[in-house]
Formats: sequence, structure tokens, C-alpha cells
Amino acid sequence: MPFVDLDFFKANGYVILDDALTQEETTRFTALYDRDRAERWYNWRLIGPNSHQTVNCDPLITTPEIDDFIRHPGILEPIRQIMGGPVCVSETCFRHIAPYDGTQCQHWHRDRTHDLTHPLRTAYVHAMVYLTDVHEKPHCFSISPEAYTDPILDADAQLAKRGSVDIYGPAGTVVLFNLSVLHTATARPTSCERKTLQTYYGHRDGPVLSHNSTLPARLWRDHPDPEVLALYGNLNEKSRLYTEAFETRNDPP
Repeated sequence: MPFVDLDFFKANGYVILDDALTQEETTRFTALYDRDRAERWYNWRLIGPNSHQTVNCDPLITTPEIDDFIRHPGILEPIRQIMGGPVCVSETCFRHIAPYDGTQCQHWHRDRTHDLTHPLRTAYVHAMVYLTDVHEKPHCFSISPEAYTDPILDADAQLAKRGSVDIYGPAGTVVLFNLSVLHTATARPTSCERKTLQTYYGHRDGPVLSHNSTLPARLWRDHPDPEVLALYGNLNEKSRLYTEAFETRNDPP
């Protein structure tokens, strides 16, 4: 069974998995990503007016094979260890940052408040895999380390206290982090693009994170494995509305 460095996560709010995916798996997921951007371009959109990222938040619809990443034991088991129990899928997306010739851009933020009832103050774990090599020149993911016992500070105070870490690694590098910890995408002037596949996991009995991703009925209703049904079973309103819309039947004339 894969294990995570819980001591590092406790001290920093994130951990890097260097060998969760094989080279063959990384190559496969990158090919699926590239196919999605090329053939399902209509499902990609810009995130906000000042962002450099485009995103597809419904890859389970446009590229169903990414379920193999979401349920990958090398990722899912470490997340369960961090969360301390069963988890559910809360959101998943492909993200892309194109080459950029402006000044470095960061938007430091916390996606949600800390869960003070959890031993590690973690309501959701975000799993991000790089599908391109990331080093000093390309865009990267950055985080301000935070121990689970640290005071919760505003962005300026947190950065002054712990600074920030740029996460580098070859394609296939996986970062797990508490999405309540201060973090940002760092867009740099570069000729390189950044490709990522990102999935958010929550507590199975916890609240819905967002309404961005549609969870298909084949996974939360029709799958033969009860564990898969439970993993995908914390439905957001978008998934409920789409299911209802496509199952509506009119009586024959």
C-alpha cells in the first residue's frame, strides 16, 4: 500500500509524491489531456478576467478515462491517510497555462476555511499532477507552508512568516495539499506551457465543495462496485440537475 509522509504534511500542509505514477501512466494521461484540448475545445474556458489559465471542469464527461487517475491507488491511498477516513470526489479538472510574455503573476488565496474539527485542519485535499516538466522557467504551483498547529493568518502575514515554495518536478509529479493553505498558480514570462490534471477530494460525509464538475451517473449510480458509488456519491447541484434533465421522459402521444 502506498504511504504518505504525514510528518511533512503536518509541518507544511502539502506533500510531493515523486513516484505515484509510472512513466507509462504519465504518458497516457498526457495524451488524454491533449486529445481533450484538441477535440473537446468547446468545453474549455478562461478562469476569470485576469487569469492566464483555461480549464475544463467536466473531464469525466469529455474524457471518461481520467477516472483511472482519480481512483489511482498511488494517489487515493495517501489522501485517505491524510484525511483519516473515507473520501469522496468533490471536483476534477484539466488546467492549462499558455506561454506568456508579461510580468510574473500570482493570486494568493485559500479555497476554503480550515476545518477546525479535523486533526490536520483539512476539509479537502487537492491532488495536482504535472503533465509537463516544471522547473525555474515554466509556470508552476506555489504554496506558503503551514503547519497544522500554526496560527491561521491573512495572506500578507502568512507570506511574511513562512514565505513561499515553488513546486518543481518532471511530468508525473503529484502534489497533495490542504486547499485551505495559502497557494497560487505562478504565471511567469516563458515560452513553455503548463498542463495539469487536478482533483479535489473531501470527507465522504462532508459538504459539497463546488458545483463546477458534473459527476456522471455511471459512477455514482450504475457502477457495480459499492466503493466507487460511494467515492462519487456526494453529488453537487449541477450533477443532480443534469441527471434529471437527461432522464426526463415525455409520455408518447
